[in-house]
Amino acid sequence: MSDILIVDDERDIRELISDILKDEGFTTRLASNSDECMEQISSEPPSLMILDIWLKDSQMDGIDILKSVKRSHPDVPIVIISGHGNIEIAVAAIKQGAYDFIEKPFNIDQLLVVITRAMEASRLRRENSELRRRDVTLSEMIGSSSAYKALKSNLEKVTKSNGRIMLRGPAGSGKESAARFIHSESDRASAPFIVVNSASIEPERMEEVLFGRESPERGIEPGLLEEAHGGVIYFDEVADMPMGTQSKILRVLVDQQFQRVGGGEKVRVDIRVISSTNRNLQAEIEAGNFRQELFHRLNVVPITVPSLEDRREDIPELAVAFIAAFNKDQGLPLRHLSEEAQALLQTMSWPGNVRQLKNVIERILILGNDSEIIEASDLPQQGEPSGGSSGVVLSAGLATLPLREARELFEREYLMTQINRFGGNISRTATFVGMERSALHRKLKSLGIVTSNKTGARVAHIDDFEGEDLE
Repeated sequence: MSDILIVDDERDIRELISDILKDEGFTTRLASNSDECMEQISSEPPSLMILDIWLKDSQMDGIDILKSVKRSHPDVPIVIISGHGNIEIAVAAIKQGAYDFIEKPFNIDQLLVVITRAMEASRLRRENSELRRRDVTLSEMIGSSSAYKALKSNLEKVTKSNGRIMLRGPAGSGKESAARFIHSESDRASAPFIVVNSASIEPERMEEVLFGRESPERGIEPGLLEEAHGGVIYFDEVADMPMGTQSKILRVLVDQQFQRVGGGEKVRVDIRVISSTNRNLQAEIEAGNFRQELFHRLNVVPITVPSLEDRREDIPELAVAFIAAFNKDQGLPLRHLSEEAQALLQTMSWPGNVRQLKNVIERILILGNDSEIIEASDLPQQGEPSGGSSGVVLSAGLATLPLREARELFEREYLMTQINRFGGNISRTATFVGMERSALHRKLKSLGIVTSNKTGARVAHIDDFEGEDLE
């Protein structure tokens, strides 16, 4: 049931509006001055406010209350009413964020229409925001590999805190999806998630973009920090942020307040900060490209987002999810991956990580044939000879080796790829390559390959044989 706060210094008006709204099925709360109003909002924000411009015996008038509420609760629609209305007051109220303006004496039918529209607009904004968050987390936060499970476990541990998070990982690995997952599972899920593209903000425009602007002509124009109030602000690829911007962001993190450009009031915001980088920030600090103080402020809880190379076992599951998402969002064909196509996807090189996989799937669905099945031949051929022949391309190193050494190198690389593809599972690898499990173990040992369910396969190091007879 919708809760409406009515703020008016005239008791008859308050009670008249309240009786009308109760007859329409709304619940109401009443306030006669600014102090009572702010107490009501502090205890529980309403679904909508009806606010009189002129309030006798109040420290704040309606415009002041409007500004304050829009700073702390930007999603609450506010309908302004006044018996002294004129066009200047109406324009000022709308510029400050009011949904609409109604002059006393008001028409009851008009008031109900405005309230109904305001409530519906607010509901749609909340639903759209929730759907966007759900789509992102459902389509990309998917996997069953040990690397993915470790990431998911770490993300779940931080969802309920307000600690600042630094997500590290290569470009395209899904750092923003991880940040959105933290937000969607947190107590701030119903509040905004605002993305700051760090490299795109010029130092001279930073204050306006992040802090907003205030002027008599244009009223209040909130910046990104203010839009994120109550929710999360995500600094994407923070290493790309200009040095001048870094110092100003640091000041906000220390003081937890700022002023809009052209404004005189200090604006306090309640935000959680998540940032990401694909670079070594310690190296950037040593090179003089990143402020150490800002690094310490942002890097409270570092979490590593694995590359797709480190979670090849998840590739078929991700691909199927992307196909379903493209079918739902764009109407692209709902095709199925053959086992051979899934196997080839797992052995391909993915320097662009999850983002590249998603792009490849989209391209296949757009340009593909009418078949319901995506075959291995439909996938882009990596390393295909320029002449279009079906021959195998030898690397320069492999082509210069004697046959025995080349065969050994090929077997080592091939088996390491398959083991990593199956997440270190020897039984599944043996079945795929067509070997007995015991024979595969002997082959791996002869090639100097050690395996682990956590780290996959790698070439053995002398330390791996400590305590063993190497003769």
